[in-house]
Amino acid sequence: MTVYTVVDIERATSKLVIRPTDLVTPLARDRAAERGIPIEVDDGEPETAASPVPDASPARGASGGLLAPASPVAAPRPPGGLLQPPSGAMYRRGAPLHAGIAAPRVGGQPARTEPRSGKITAAVVGAGHVGAMTALRLAESDLFDRITLVDVIPGLAAGLALDIWHGASLRDFATRVDGTDDMAGVTDASYVVVTAGRPRTPGMSRTDLTSVNSEIVTSVAEGIRRHAPHACVIVVTNPLEEMTHITQRVTGFPPERVVGMAGVLDSSRFCSLVGLVGGARPADVSVFAFGSHGPEMVIPLSQASVGTTPIERVLDAATLAAIVERTRDSGAEVVSLLQKGSAYFAPAEAAAAMVRAMVTDADDVMTACVQSRGAYGLVDTRVGLPVRLGPSGVKEIVSMPLRADEQDALCEAAMRIDARIRELG
Repeated sequence: MTVYTVVDIERATSKLVIRPTDLVTPLARDRAAERGIPIEVDDGEPETAASPVPDASPARGASGGLLAPASPVAAPRPPGGLLQPPSGAMYRRGAPLHAGIAAPRVGGQPARTEPRSGKITAAVVGAGHVGAMTALRLAESDLFDRITLVDVIPGLAAGLALDIWHGASLRDFATRVDGTDDMAGVTDASYVVVTAGRPRTPGMSRTDLTSVNSEIVTSVAEGIRRHAPHACVIVVTNPLEEMTHITQRVTGFPPERVVGMAGVLDSSRFCSLVGLVGGARPADVSVFAFGSHGPEMVIPLSQASVGTTPIERVLDAATLAAIVERTRDSGAEVVSLLQKGSAYFAPAEAAAAMVRAMVTDADDVMTACVQSRGAYGLVDTRVGLPVRLGPSGVKEIVSMPLRADEQDALCEAAMRIDARIRELG
């Protein structure tokens, strides 16, 4: 088999004659059409891209093939004359896809295939940085038959999904990743992560963000209610407590099936900051961020440790106070540094960790924005508390012995969150 390239077309003086088993690159065919060089198989039938011109003396191609009539061969001539490249790897960027290679889906609901045994499906609504990274992390876990990425911008989710899927062999996962601009893509998903909405920008108030994102989240929640009525929903969109409340209210799902992602992220940020001051490796730190994903964040140091050692024996009070304060401001710190956009690596890791905990029924304790239902003596509102997650959402709210000052701070946080939620109506 000989592969003919643009070099062969440039050297041709009349026409290019090939054997049925030879290949001509797409770029070479385009150049042949531009130069008026017909490409013929050994039977003499010209390709329709160009009209024949009188033959001239033969020349040799860059790979040694003759640029003149070749001897007949026994191999049968394939339909259409020329063999197509055997894989997409031989197509230059922008070239049309071969009919046998499935094109990425741009709109509408992704095509269904039979799920792998024991696997389930999940969806991520919002194909921004957080959504795309969450879809990637979930796919890499290989716990799912399919991950569907949904975004209103035509082609965005489909393109990102295809890009993620291209790395399946490198990360050794078989979870299919699809993208669509239709909320029907979440149909029958067991888990739905909501990241859709505008990110916080410098100078934007919490009220501004609430007004913008409440409309977006309401629309998304309506779609989930219609298409995935049995799903567990993990809300990432900010302001977190308000958006989690809206999602639960609009879907009408039991509160246990609608949780907000915040405590896992804030706890992780605290652990990373302990690592920055040299107190320990972040993975060796255990902490639980209660309250809100914002100014009412409460980090009970009485429940924090490094390995089995209470953290207050590892770091002094001033250092710990500074770490707590920086943890509260970490999101704004990232926004300020980026100037455009907001954090997405750690938020996506946190959201994916919550979904994995549900799927595997891991029984780990992590903090999440849940309906308090009187736990810790709180009003019945959305607030960050330690929980165990399972396949149906919140299995239990975990009771921890807090000091009096920590309990008071948590009650104050819950009351402030409740007041904001009541303002939503």
